[in-house]
Formats: sequence, C-alpha cells, structure tokens
Amino acid sequence: QVQLVESGGGAVQAGGSLTLSCSVSGATSGTFCLAWFRQDPRKEREWVASISRPGSPSYADSVKGRFTISRDNAKNTLSLQMNSLKPEDTAIYYCAARPLYCTSASRAFPYWGQGTQVTVSS
Repeated sequence: QVQLVESGGGAVQAGGSLTLSCSVSGATSGTFCLAWFRQDPRKEREWVASISRPGSPSYADSVKGRFTISRDNAKNTLSLQMNSLKPEDTAIYYCAARPLYCTSASRAFPYWGQGTQVTVSS
C-alpha cells in the first residue's frame, strides 16, 4: 500500500515562497508518476505539476515559471518549490501517485496524501 504524507504548508504574504514536501512509502517511488494537485473548497481539484520517473516535469499554465517540482528517488521524496506566490494559489495541496506514466487527470491517481494548507494573503 502506497502512503503519502505532505508537509511544509503554511501562511505567507503575496510574493513570498514556500516549499512543500511529500514522503512516499510502501512502493518503489521511482516507478511511479508523482504529482501535486490543489483544491480550493469552492472549486474542483486542480492539477498543479507532475514528474515522471526520468524526471521530466510538467506544469499547469497558472504556475509555470513560479513553481518547481522535483523528486529524489533515493529518498522517496517529492518537493514543490513555490515562488512569487499569489492569493489565488491559496488552497489545500495534495501529493498524489500513480503507476507508470503521468497524466493531469486526478481520477487517474489512486494514491493521495492527506493534504497541506497553503494560504497566501494580499
């Protein structure tokens, strides 16, 4: 059973930075696609970024150039460096995993963390 545990959320002012981390256990993380999603309670869950085993990242247009996703297969960890944060980035951020290839469709991810809150004030 794959288990994902996020950490690093918090409150920050607009223009600030945060780094989220996700610890992956119960599987060989190197064979999985790892991703970050986010959800504002008023909206549907939104794909943020994903990274395949070889390390090829993909980003939603809304975060491209501001967020950086990375993974350490040896340590079984996933990170999301978030810079130039905006109030619209406020959401609960979830780490997710699925076998093999990446997709931006949340329904394709069977494994999820519990989420970590990110709040950006103007």
